[in-house]
Amino acid sequence: MRKIKNCFCGRLKPFEECCGLILKGDKEASTAEELMRSRYSAFVKADVDYLMKSYHSTTRPLSEKKEIKVWVDSVIWLHLQILSTNKGGVSDIEGTVVFKASFLEEGDVKVISENSIFEKEKGKWRYLKEYEPNE
Repeated sequence: MRKIKNCFCGRLKPFEECCGLILKGDKEASTAEELMRSRYSAFVKADVDYLMKSYHSTTRPLSEKKEIKVWVDSVIWLHLQILSTNKGGVSDIEGTVVFKASFLEEGDVKVISENSIFEKEKGKWRYLKEYEPNE
């Protein structure tokens, strides 16, 4: 019997039934956390087109697309840990997700820690930016 691997995002179901549906466009993320998880899976899969699409239109870094692709192709993603969420539910229009994502780069394990702000744009969750406490 073949063991089914869990989704890259950490959920206990196969990628194809989890974040894969969102990356392919067969489903929209219903919460800010779900969008965060799908973006992590997009980093794992080096799906820069999805990453660009999932940015809010006001912060989408199209000029950095090639550099992002080079970087995501050069690292190995290890683990996503969702630390907390604030709002970001189905009926909300904004929310935050605090997470840590670990990856291997040039032989060293590194961690990205971020408090991400998400906002609905035309009814769909999008990544707006990292929260800056002095804003």
